[in-house]
Amino acid sequence: MEWIYLVLIAAVLVFGFGVLLLNRRRAAGAVQAPTRAVAAPRSTPKAVPVAQAPVAAEPEAAAIDADLLEELPLEITRPSFRSRMSQARSTFTGALLGIAGRTGITSETWDDLEEALLRADVGVHVTDELLGGLRARVKAKEITEPGQLLTALQTEMTSRLAGADRSLHLEPGDPDSPNVWLFVGVNGVGKTTTIGKVSALQAEAGVSVLMAAGDTFRAAAAEQLTTWAERSGAEIVRGHEGGDPSAVIYDGIERASARGIQLVLADTAGRLHTKTNLMDELRTVRRVAAKGKGRVTEVLLVIDATTGQNGLVQAREFGDATEVTGVVLTKLDGSAKGGIVFAIETELGLPVKLVGLGETIGDLVAFDPAEFVEALVSLD
Repeated sequence: MEWIYLVLIAAVLVFGFGVLLLNRRRAAGAVQAPTRAVAAPRSTPKAVPVAQAPVAAEPEAAAIDADLLEELPLEITRPSFRSRMSQARSTFTGALLGIAGRTGITSETWDDLEEALLRADVGVHVTDELLGGLRARVKAKEITEPGQLLTALQTEMTSRLAGADRSLHLEPGDPDSPNVWLFVGVNGVGKTTTIGKVSALQAEAGVSVLMAAGDTFRAAAAEQLTTWAERSGAEIVRGHEGGDPSAVIYDGIERASARGIQLVLADTAGRLHTKTNLMDELRTVRRVAAKGKGRVTEVLLVIDATTGQNGLVQAREFGDATEVTGVVLTKLDGSAKGGIVFAIETELGLPVKLVGLGETIGDLVAFDPAEFVEALVSLD
């Protein structure tokens, strides 16, 4: 009988060992299966998120403005004025709706129009001229209804901005003589960011670009330009902090000439227009930039639209010091004072060439007078 017990015990041990071995094999198979399932998508085109991770972690992004943090798009899309000028538009909306809802043209009509234009920073002089012409047409019975008056106002405002040369001049010619675009303006208007966006737009158009970081008094400005240069494929020339801005710009022009680069975008310090000695320095920068092999084909004054009539003062002072050829109006999407365009163009004769309608690259667009006025005063 003892041998029977021994056989039974041996059978139980063998069976138990077999079950244990089978469970281990099943467990090993369960671990391997997910490994194969995860590995498969890596070979497919849709597994792009893994490659995108380093973009958000770029070390240079920490030193620049928030609007620089996104990558340059392959295709830069342009927003409409109407979609971005809600604050400026709201300045007129209430007055225009009130006028359109009345019967006839009364003294209240003129008061409402005048208030709306002044609140939008069109300026007293331009407002008087606009309303003076419309009053004469109403008196002559050319205009009899509120709707006609508003249409005539829109037409008159558009015509005042017509005919200006708004093109950015990039002259062809000797490859050893690069075009130079100087950017001037007070601190905080978005000058350095504007240069970066212009660089990206020109690079997309196939123009070779070099940036000269002439704002040597602000380390952050040079850092921003360096980041933009890397992202747009431009070269950059920097100087040491507190160095001579003219020397940096001169070196940039010389390097561009030596390497056959078409366009030099030169930053300058954000000078206060009330400081005579600093404005004198800008005059020196302007003279140096025109010497040697460079050709200064644009001097662009960057103005913050939210400053209103103070921007007009800046335009006068910088225009005298640096022979400004055009204006870049930034932050138009966040301002109710878009009417400053009329004061700049009609009182100073300076064309607004570019406007900022947002923070991304595509939001820096060529100024379109008809679209601008339509976004400002149309009730459609």
